[in-house]
Amino acid sequence: MNTVCMYFEVHQPHRLRPYGFFDIGANPYYVDEEKNRAIMRKVADKCYMPATELLLELCERHGEEFRCTFSISGTALEQMKQWRPDVLDNFKRLADTGNVEFLSETYYHSLAALFSEKEFRAQVEEHTALMERELGVRPRAFRNTELIFSNHVAWLAQELGYQTILMEGVERVLDWRSPNFVYRHAMNPDLKILLKNYKLSDDIAFRFSDRNWSEFPLHAEKFASWVHAHEGEGEVFNLFMDFETFGEHQWEDSGIFDFLRSMPEMILRHPEFRFLTVSETAEAHQPVGEIESHEPVSWADTERDISAWLGNSLQQQAVRSLYELENDIHTRGREKDLQVFRRLQTSDHFYYMCTKYFNDGDVHKYFSPYESPYDAYVYFMNILQDFRQRLPATQEEATPPLPGSSVESRNADLNASILQ
Repeated sequence: MNTVCMYFEVHQPHRLRPYGFFDIGANPYYVDEEKNRAIMRKVADKCYMPATELLLELCERHGEEFRCTFSISGTALEQMKQWRPDVLDNFKRLADTGNVEFLSETYYHSLAALFSEKEFRAQVEEHTALMERELGVRPRAFRNTELIFSNHVAWLAQELGYQTILMEGVERVLDWRSPNFVYRHAMNPDLKILLKNYKLSDDIAFRFSDRNWSEFPLHAEKFASWVHAHEGEGEVFNLFMDFETFGEHQWEDSGIFDFLRSMPEMILRHPEFRFLTVSETAEAHQPVGEIESHEPVSWADTERDISAWLGNSLQQQAVRSLYELENDIHTRGREKDLQVFRRLQTSDHFYYMCTKYFNDGDVHKYFSPYESPYDAYVYFMNILQDFRQRLPATQEEATPPLPGSSVESRNADLNASILQ
């Protein structure tokens, strides 16, 4: 049997406000609440609500024959709960169907796996607790931020007890091999790896509404025929993409919802094809070989490396300056400081500082709330300077950790560091 594994990433960062030089020492409010609220409500209306309703419809129509997988960052779920609880309710309904798996990741969609094992473990554990509390599920498989993968990330995931991890199907890592199989990690053979088929995935996520594309328009029947044509050339076809593909990146009038509504039926017409979740796919297929990557790879940009976040000196300085505070913050033990520190780790802040050109640069500009990557850098560094100044000078000045850590209490503190 051949498996189609559909995985969707859901993430919204806490975008930072334009923070000028004269705000340093005078303004403890870092987060642009108005923009975040407006974006969450817009994306909820255009994507999250209609797309989750459609998936619920597909689960009801196809029963156990339709399966899919999500990961939802903690920062996205916080904003759903605060501003669009109806979206969170729909994800709970999807979890209750038994047809949908939810994966583990870093709570803050951070780059912690590259810089701090301590932070990485803490954020994954915090995310797991959130999934259990809000959705009633305990994740069994792991996806790192933006599919960032390396031998070290694989080791960290296995150390935390995960048996499956997701990865981009990068040619320089695969060499002559196909992404359409399950692999094991070379140094951790109990860890299975599912690789994104980026050609088929990007046909939906990026090229679907491109009128200059030779295959435009893309209908479900055509796409299913492409998948079926790979029979005998692989066992698993991993379609990994942002959930915002449906209605936000590809607008409703492009026909994207009609495509999603029809595509499962078209694929299931072939008796040798089925849909499974990530963990089910890993369990159903034996690894055919080993994968390793000494250097980090990701699903971002044409390079599929980590240059989207660390490719220039602005990004490198910003990340380095942030993580220089880690030991002090952990030593002082103030929960409010730790929350601010972790929200500043969200990878989007560094993504906005990217100075690439051409197609990749256009994508970065599309997502950025700022006029330029230099504005993103200046605002972030000004906030970091204010945050650093507000840290207590000695351990004796620090207040004890806050009791509890509910989403409500987090959001009450979200817009201010409240470090004084």
